[in-house]
Amino acid sequence: MSKKFKLKVSARLMRKKVKKQLAPQKKQCRFKNNADLALTLDYKNVFLLRGFLTERGKILPARVSGNSDFYQRKLARQIKLARSMALLPYCSMSR
Repeated sequence: MSKKFKLKVSARLMRKKVKKQLAPQKKQCRFKNNADLALTLDYKNVFLLRGFLTERGKILPARVSGNSDFYQRKLARQIKLARSMALLPYCSMSR
């Protein structure tokens, strides 16, 4: 007669197991899925461009924003153009 032992699973291991099962979805490019938004990608559309900047004024990387490489380059070009036209700041004002 053999006894079966039930192993205790720690809360940390349970959270790790749940995290592994709930794999995050891959980020989708906003511009690829929406043709109208891709057309409004222009240096004059400051409100759209401001959404892709950090509070310090840096351009968000594609791995964070989820943009495809084509639209990330186009976005960076438009942000830099808007900066040179003084529509967007190069950096934050407060220190």
